[in-house]
Amino acid sequence: MAKIEQIAKKSDAARLSRRNFLMTAAGGGLMFGFARKAGAAVTLPSPMPPEAAFEPNIWCAIAPDGAINVNIVRAEMGQHVGTALARIIADEMDASWDKIKITEVDTAPKWAGKYVTGGSWSVWDTWDTFRQAGAAARSVMLEEGAKLLGTTPERCTVSESVVSAGGKSVSFGDIVARAKPTRTFTPEDMAKLPLKPVADRRLISKPVPALDIPDKTTGKAIYGIDVKLDGMLYGRPKMPPTRYASKVVSVDDSAAKKIPGYERYVVLDDPSGIVPGWVVALAKTYPAAIRAADALKVQWNPGPTIHVSEADIIEHGRKLTLNPKNGACVFNDKGVDEALAIHPNQVFERSYTCASVAHYQLEPVNAVARHIDGMWEVHTGNQWQSLILPQLAKSLQVPEEQVVMRTYMLGGGFGRRLNGDYCIPAALASKAIGGAPVKLILTRSDDMELDSIRSPSFQNIKVALDNDRKKITTMDYVAVAGWPTQVMAPAFLATAEDGKKYDPFAIAGADHWYDTGPTRVRAVSNDLANATFRPGWLRSVSAGWTPWALECFLDEVAHSTKQDPLEFRLSMFTAQGRNAGQAPNSVGGAKRQAAVLQRLADKIGYGKEQLPDDTAIGIATSFGQERGMPTWTAGAAQVHVDRKTGVVTCQKLWLVLDAGIIVDPGGALAQTEGAALWGLSMAMFEGTEIVDGTIKDRNLNTYTPLRLPDVPEMDIEFVQNTEKPTGLGEPGVTVVAPAIGNAIFNAVGIRLRHLPMRPADVRRELQQHSR
Repeated sequence: MAKIEQIAKKSDAARLSRRNFLMTAAGGGLMFGFARKAGAAVTLPSPMPPEAAFEPNIWCAIAPDGAINVNIVRAEMGQHVGTALARIIADEMDASWDKIKITEVDTAPKWAGKYVTGGSWSVWDTWDTFRQAGAAARSVMLEEGAKLLGTTPERCTVSESVVSAGGKSVSFGDIVARAKPTRTFTPEDMAKLPLKPVADRRLISKPVPALDIPDKTTGKAIYGIDVKLDGMLYGRPKMPPTRYASKVVSVDDSAAKKIPGYERYVVLDDPSGIVPGWVVALAKTYPAAIRAADALKVQWNPGPTIHVSEADIIEHGRKLTLNPKNGACVFNDKGVDEALAIHPNQVFERSYTCASVAHYQLEPVNAVARHIDGMWEVHTGNQWQSLILPQLAKSLQVPEEQVVMRTYMLGGGFGRRLNGDYCIPAALASKAIGGAPVKLILTRSDDMELDSIRSPSFQNIKVALDNDRKKITTMDYVAVAGWPTQVMAPAFLATAEDGKKYDPFAIAGADHWYDTGPTRVRAVSNDLANATFRPGWLRSVSAGWTPWALECFLDEVAHSTKQDPLEFRLSMFTAQGRNAGQAPNSVGGAKRQAAVLQRLADKIGYGKEQLPDDTAIGIATSFGQERGMPTWTAGAAQVHVDRKTGVVTCQKLWLVLDAGIIVDPGGALAQTEGAALWGLSMAMFEGTEIVDGTIKDRNLNTYTPLRLPDVPEMDIEFVQNTEKPTGLGEPGVTVVAPAIGNAIFNAVGIRLRHLPMRPADVRRELQQHSR
């Protein structure tokens, strides 16, 4: 263990492709309801608007033909984000939806810092800006249209991209062509504009056709893995034995030279330290690159984490929690230690652990890089361009202004492509051969090995109870894991109540809205995890595992004190102090969380269930993901436990969510369904471990996400209100695991405190329970 602590301190083949298949199937598009009037389109990569277009701000432009382009600074990875965001502008403009098209932007300076897709922020973060941008465009159309109609704006109406007055009308396109408006608006100007009242909205919260589906259906949509440039070589890496500090000693490519199409190998020199010890095989085709990489014989000196295991990381984390000086206190109320010491016999304490989890997105990570016209150009799908741009510049040893990223759709992101580390080896391989284009594609096993996995974690929760053992009087909560923000974006670390820096994405979910008396919530960075792999943001991030511990713990407390778990929770939603909420994001505070929980209870007929033996329902609730942007969420799971095999079958999931205004109902439902299934996958099926310093499972033969036969019935409901919209991409994850854990207890009386909950764990606990 001493050695571990020391390490921690150092811290063209047959082309039956997706596109060809889709092109063959395109004739069936209408069957799926994708029909849409001409004019709505997705354009990738990013074109600039025509010079004759009117741009009142950087977010939208109206062309003389009436087409309206909306610039999207969010990655499209299956969530139809462009549809959701474009409708905000279109609604405020009173634009015709059939005139809307969307463009995903590149890394031009005006987008610096704006392109990030994560944290379920997209609609929430864009809501105010896009409403104002739409209002700005509408105000100019109204003013200039009134002039053309020979009247005043007050006598005009706007609808479906047409300004009308006195029986006459003029379209937005004609206004731009004839009036040639040039007025532009600063953010300050836009903030002063009046916005449309809720009752006048035509697109927000209403069903509209998704803008991206036609191109995805016909195969016209371009993903990063589709990019092809003239003269391009294909590359595949030979992965080093450890994520960090591996050094190449020798390379023997004599076997690779026998492979047709093999060109050469390159040993990457990475000044950023992000991909040390990499060797890349280059070939004229990707199949040749795959075979050549396998044939390369590389000798490395591995890094010091070569013998680190998952158990080592979790145990190291547990030891870190024992020192109260470690970490940062997000909640740091006075009197916690004193309250715990008064009645030590009334202290209730439990620990919970979670395994490493991989992203396993459909499209393995890839990038194409080249040097052209004095610029380094990187073509890829990415979620956070401004994070990887400076790292690319450091690796290439050029000013950041000499690097540009071209944007494409993502075949799955889930947080993996927030970290653009996969762009660096493509760029360095291109640099090594004089800037010629290189397309680097990681195989599935390579992708898994490079993955920025969700860190394994350890959590300990301790509470004191009052004399009647009915009420929690204080809580001490500590969670330790690898910190992705600390490793990849330290400038975004937050400051805790005790003045220390912490990763909010490694503790969110523990900073709950319950009234538990004096409360301390401490976040601890697992330095051994940080040294062994590159911790990543994975869908719902820490809120994928903190509610697991908290909501299972509260269920345990309720049952141990002979209280009803629902009433016990509801009694702690007092909405006092820090739990009162505030405008604009958390109006109503804990009362809104109580409301979704009560609505859930009503839906499932809580307390009145009549179910077969070994079948039960469990409940859980959370604020979704981030305290500053809560999506009030409640979930229930009905499970059946097979006592002989230990197999747990999730038969049904219910979710009730309050995310304010639901901008895109279809997208919201799809997002929440996907999130709930992701939560189910991580709860019961999905997880891996660190063995010999790297991820153990490399493909679907051993890494076992949720399969179709395991998908349960789902009942999802959104609370209707007019509060500011919050996120929906991830909150559905948060309540599924604890609801299942609690349901298992209700079914067969055993408590599982490790994720994923495997049949072997169930059998073990049942055996112990029967003794």
